[in-house]
Amino acid sequence: MSTAAAAPARPGQVLADLLPASRVRDVALVVGGAVLTGLAAQLAVPIPGTPVPVTGQTFAALLVGTALGAGRGFLSLALYALAGVAGVPWFAEGGSGAAAPSFGYVIGLLLAATAVGALARRGADRSPWRMAGAMLLGEAIIYAVGVPYLALAAGMSASAAIAAGLTPFLIGDALKAALAMGLLPTAWKLVGKR
Repeated sequence: MSTAAAAPARPGQVLADLLPASRVRDVALVVGGAVLTGLAAQLAVPIPGTPVPVTGQTFAALLVGTALGAGRGFLSLALYALAGVAGVPWFAEGGSGAAAPSFGYVIGLLLAATAVGALARRGADRSPWRMAGAMLLGEAIIYAVGVPYLALAAGMSASAAIAAGLTPFLIGDALKAALAMGLLPTAWKLVGKR
């Protein structure tokens, strides 16, 4: 039994790369990320005055992108989106399909997971402040797609869509970023990779 310390992480690694490489691993990670996002979407709290609930979906999607990297993160959220459009009831509050006014957020999740995954490959998940920046960028991408989609789908003005689809979520997003600031850098420390 060896007690040697783990080798330093190679540049460009994400947490998923620490598992033994195989196609089976990659498929399991992609499917697992989609399922995690679908389950987290069921943690939903409706907000009066908006068709968009507070969910764990955004946090899960950003963690999936960060932990899996851009490619697997994209595939995972693409699987989540396609399965939901096909009828799997794992969008927020057991919803499915592309007709909901909140579907733009699902598209934003896919883009955001890809972006934070690319940032994680550049080491953004190794320090609390860089992780916070990556999460906030991911959230901004989600809103950049979700809020205009909400405005179009629900026939809202831009200011009404911002009031219903952005403003009520800012405190929760700050808390999610703070959680990620501790979670992912700590995960790297626990596996001895820095």
